[in-house]
Amino acid sequence: MFILVLSIPLLLHIDPASAQESVNTNAFNPQMLLRNALQWIDSLGAVGALAFIGLYIIATVAFLPGSILTLGAGVIFGVVWGSVYVFIGATLGATAAFLVGRYLARSWVANKIAGNKKFAAIDQAVGTEGLKIVLLTRLSPVFPFNLLNYAFGITGVSLKDYFIGSVGMIPGTIMYVYIGSLAGNLAMIGTEAQPSNPTIQWAIRIVGLIATIAVTVYVTRIAQKALEDEVIKS
Repeated sequence: MFILVLSIPLLLHIDPASAQESVNTNAFNPQMLLRNALQWIDSLGAVGALAFIGLYIIATVAFLPGSILTLGAGVIFGVVWGSVYVFIGATLGATAAFLVGRYLARSWVANKIAGNKKFAAIDQAVGTEGLKIVLLTRLSPVFPFNLLNYAFGITGVSLKDYFIGSVGMIPGTIMYVYIGSLAGNLAMIGTEAQPSNPTIQWAIRIVGLIATIAVTVYVTRIAQKALEDEVIKS
């Protein structure tokens, strides 16, 4: 089950630079909505940080594109504080989504796979090595941030391991906030006119590729071992 979830972005060939954009933008324009919200936050002064964190939490749970907010944080707060606020908002939002997935969907999924030993073994494997898997997937921008929050909620990974694993978001957060700071103007965020740093972009791709390969191999290995253990027991 979890291997299938992890393989979705690879099958769809999602671009790492837009991996967090997991919302269908045909019905409405979430980017414009978030840009307007960022303009409002920029006018709040000292309390803008709290408003930004609150907005990031809501956006994460609601599947809105967090990359716009991450880039915008670089414009409004600068690289250092922007990274801090994004990390806090993303971690709290991811935890909220995880809890929603666990307590609203977990029992239903558990019932569906109750008689399937293969799915149960994979789920158990993720629960056993959850911290390492969360860390690796957080390091990889290939895996959609919002989707993973709910996906982890229906696995056996503990809330503690999931929360601690959020530190894997720090490198990518700093990189994207830095890229956003280059824009210097909220109106340029997420547009073709936004300036970029090729070195930073390639760094993101390389780190993402390594983490993606690592997590795929690692999950496959522990899942296979769990399945072998189940066969021996039966």
